[in-house]
Amino acid sequence: MAEMTLAEKVGQMFVLQVNGDTATTTNPTDVAANQALYGSDVRNGAELLAKYHPGGIIYFNATNNLNNPQQVALLSNGLQRAALADHGVPVQISTDQEGGFVTRIPPPSAIAPGNMAIGATFDRDVSFSTAAATGRQLRAMGINMDHAPVVDVNTNPRNTADGTRAFSDRTATVSAFGAAAVLGYQGGGVAATAKHFPGLGDAEANPDTGIAIVDETREEILRTHIPPFRAAIAAGVKSIMPTAVIVPALDPSGTPAILSRPIVTGLLRDTLRYDGVVVTDALRADALAGIPQDEVILAAIRAGNDELLLPADPPAAIATVIDAVRTGTVSRHRIDQSVYRILRMKAELGLFDDPFTTSEAVDSTVGTPADQQIMADAARRSITLLRNQAGVLPLPANSRRHVLVTGWGASAVPSLATQLSAKGLVATPMWTGSPDQQTIRQVVAAATASDVTVVLTNNAWGDVNQQNLVKALLATDTPVVTVAVGGPYDIAYLPSAPTFLAAYGYRDVSLAAVADTLVGAEPTGRLPVTVRTPDGTRVLYPYGSGIGYQGSAPGGSEPSGQPGR
Repeated sequence: MAEMTLAEKVGQMFVLQVNGDTATTTNPTDVAANQALYGSDVRNGAELLAKYHPGGIIYFNATNNLNNPQQVALLSNGLQRAALADHGVPVQISTDQEGGFVTRIPPPSAIAPGNMAIGATFDRDVSFSTAAATGRQLRAMGINMDHAPVVDVNTNPRNTADGTRAFSDRTATVSAFGAAAVLGYQGGGVAATAKHFPGLGDAEANPDTGIAIVDETREEILRTHIPPFRAAIAAGVKSIMPTAVIVPALDPSGTPAILSRPIVTGLLRDTLRYDGVVVTDALRADALAGIPQDEVILAAIRAGNDELLLPADPPAAIATVIDAVRTGTVSRHRIDQSVYRILRMKAELGLFDDPFTTSEAVDSTVGTPADQQIMADAARRSITLLRNQAGVLPLPANSRRHVLVTGWGASAVPSLATQLSAKGLVATPMWTGSPDQQTIRQVVAAATASDVTVVLTNNAWGDVNQQNLVKALLATDTPVVTVAVGGPYDIAYLPSAPTFLAAYGYRDVSLAAVADTLVGAEPTGRLPVTVRTPDGTRVLYPYGSGIGYQGSAPGGSEPSGQPGR
């Protein structure tokens, strides 16, 4: 720190995106995107690091960073070489590899089925093993921070920010599974990020796309939503991410948590005694759009955040902080506090010793049969059978029965059809998305010519078109199997569906588990949440619900296994 300039220190506090599949890309599209964001003299990641010295780079699919494991490793190494050549400090490289539908690294890496699916196994060891597999793969590709796990308690079934990203709607379960995930990621050499502080589970809107408000009392929040963060801290989590949720009970001013000193410093730093890195959620989120960027940036620092993630205008944001220090608006001591935490974390991750990876590490670590099996086992154990009233399941494998696979999921529908065809059924895909009446009529006609229909839903509780499709299919003489590939809450809106599976995800790893279950693998998953009637007044399926093919419950009532190793 003594050798760093003010610009280098301030740069450490920013986590930015960069377009390109290499650190020195000359791809015209990527170059143009970088120049639009950072200026004409920044064409690629190497030039970004040389000019603005950001402490972190975050990878996305949309920025052409994540095409295949070997390419990711080369990009990571190129960025590290550029950072070390600039000022000798290795760069933090992060992504959002939560598993389930928030998955950035594509196959052939082994992909976890997602938190709610893992919660449905009722075995916190599964949380550890899937996170450990993810962590070691990321580190082999040169990624040293994962913005995971989500430790929100999904108390609001209509939550559009979390849903299947959450382990459960029970505080104790989320605490145990979240702590296990932290240990798993960090055992693989990757800093974990517990998010979204102080908890998004009771909100409906996603701060990325709207205004999210939690109206619970302070006592409710401290009792329900804060313990998972305490558990993550006890497990040694290296970073925590506040988000732009408004929590009046914690900050009566209505300031979003991400910018709130009472929440970030008062609650997280002082009450919970957390001294690790605090990284903001995206500062370009829609929830912050009405606040001038310079106010957002300075408020985030005053609140107690160390890393400023994805400001809307990075050059202007960096200049705002440098000017604030030079004019005394922000003290050098305050900057040094954050830079110290950031550098300490990088040292703890071994980045000062060796931030690089190798082609051999990628080949030997990413997508190994052992890790693929870990993820497949997790998904298989998650599948939850809630209804089999007509005895339609299991379907006989190798029977050549004609199965129509339809409903939500432009890739999920054909993927499941392919899986079922490989098991000796004649499966026809017919994707509908959120269907209009004409599409529903076409699907009904196809269903009447089939032996059985498998219809996928995803958060149909908020989509009457999906509900109408299922109801129309149920009116045919063809047996119907409903599979929820989002949250399990859809069953409350489909009371007449006699056969219902909860899969908690639509990645191939979950769809393969669905296919296995449809043709006879015993469903052993159980609900990690409570499903109520649409008006919330009555419990339909309590926490722990789930039946086997003989109609009996899989057994047990609380998560098993130990989060420690």
